[in-house]
Amino acid sequence: MIQFTRKVALLGLVFGISSLGVVVGQNLSRQIVIATAQAAPVLKGATGFGANVTDIATSKQQRLENLELFQKVLHFVENNYVEDKVKHKDLVYGAIKGMLETLDPHSSFLPPDVFKDMKIDTSGKFGGLGIEIGMKDNVLTVIAPIDDTPAWKAGLKPNDRIVKINSESTKGMTLVEAVAKMRGKKGTDVTLAIYREGFEKFKDVTITRDIIKIQAVKSEQLEPEFGYVRLASFNENAASDMKKAIEKLQAKKKLRGLVLDLRTNPGGLLDQAVEVSSLFIDEGVVVSTIGRNPDQKEVKYARKGNAYKDFPVAILVNSSSASAAEIVAGALQDHHRAIVMGQPTFGKGSVQTVVELGPDMGLKLTIARYYTPSGRSIQEKGVSPDIVLDDFDPKLLAEAKRKTEYFREKDLKGHMVNTDEEAKEFKQEELDTVMKGGNKKKDAGKSTDKATDKSKDEDDIMAPMKFNPKEDYQVMEAVNYLKSYDIMKKLVVQGRDSKTEPKTVSAKH
Repeated sequence: MIQFTRKVALLGLVFGISSLGVVVGQNLSRQIVIATAQAAPVLKGATGFGANVTDIATSKQQRLENLELFQKVLHFVENNYVEDKVKHKDLVYGAIKGMLETLDPHSSFLPPDVFKDMKIDTSGKFGGLGIEIGMKDNVLTVIAPIDDTPAWKAGLKPNDRIVKINSESTKGMTLVEAVAKMRGKKGTDVTLAIYREGFEKFKDVTITRDIIKIQAVKSEQLEPEFGYVRLASFNENAASDMKKAIEKLQAKKKLRGLVLDLRTNPGGLLDQAVEVSSLFIDEGVVVSTIGRNPDQKEVKYARKGNAYKDFPVAILVNSSSASAAEIVAGALQDHHRAIVMGQPTFGKGSVQTVVELGPDMGLKLTIARYYTPSGRSIQEKGVSPDIVLDDFDPKLLAEAKRKTEYFREKDLKGHMVNTDEEAKEFKQEELDTVMKGGNKKKDAGKSTDKATDKSKDEDDIMAPMKFNPKEDYQVMEAVNYLKSYDIMKKLVVQGRDSKTEPKTVSAKH
């Protein structure tokens, strides 16, 4: 039978801690399960997990027949395969690997080399790249580069296809194998062949491994009374750092609204997702997980006493917002504490655990799905935003703005002058006109060298994604929503409470 014991381990991204900083974006269970595999007798009446015999997919006889079939194939291959160097261990490992690949993209066999690397701490011996990867259409794909990491600085972007690692094709390569090949000693290089929509051919990108130290939280005051906090990942300090950022913004001026940016956030620690949610809600369910047995339900509740309730929140998400980021967005959306804006999220709604199969190998297995407070499963569907926003390149958006000269009262000859003090101050438009010397020629100084332009385009393509919130279309749309929140609230109150018709001022002629 299989005997289970439990011991405490870090919750979060197993491969994130040990290799690339954040890789697969899974919320692993808080325990590592240590399993001693022995010959497992078929139990009468149950499988060992409380299921009835009638619920078992295969009977004792069918199981024995299937094992016999496996043994026959193994024996035939060992004795008849054209190459005589085939090893029994390689065949068994390959069979286990193939078996787990039939389950889901996140379950995998961890042979000794991968399992050993997985458990090594990145405190100084090994480095990584700082990306989350996944499989899309059976191709190794970048889900999200983490801010300020080597992969981010090299210009990798969501949806980049990794077709080669150090000249080795990734076709048929599993996630754990890819992770093992991309991690290594700090200061060493790894070359990835990248394909991106619009590329004419693969582009080799050489990245120097480094110890992944993520600055999870960045903040900025967008306008007086409106703040911006970007959460890049859910590391062990995410909630405390975010609280400090909000306090810093509040110290400048009391907030009327906050934009919480979870775009390209691949997830991280489940307990930090609960803590971050507790900054905005102080009661109720944040997330629940349900495994194979519906009775084994685990519910995480918000912590009381930490919530900011005096300003509205707008959460920005996109297709690279995954796992813990989806938990927070889903929880605040279900509790009606925040409006979610942007694009549908990644859709990873499963929980994994690691089983140690002896001292030097392991198994990573999906054991549960997680659900939002209203009972929604995020798996595959993701979190749907309340308001869908397209993402625009700030440069292209600025160029696309309509340049129109408007005719106003002030342009009329002999118009009355506003004597308010404010009218005596310089306006930004006046200063801009003075600095530009009137009408600026649009084509002045433009490069006519096509080769130079092409070179600049290539540089732009591989430039790191820089988040400048004040120039970000989605961020500013979120701010516009927050501004309208108080206005709409006043309109509703006035419309409900008003008992008299509004006074009108008639114009005498």
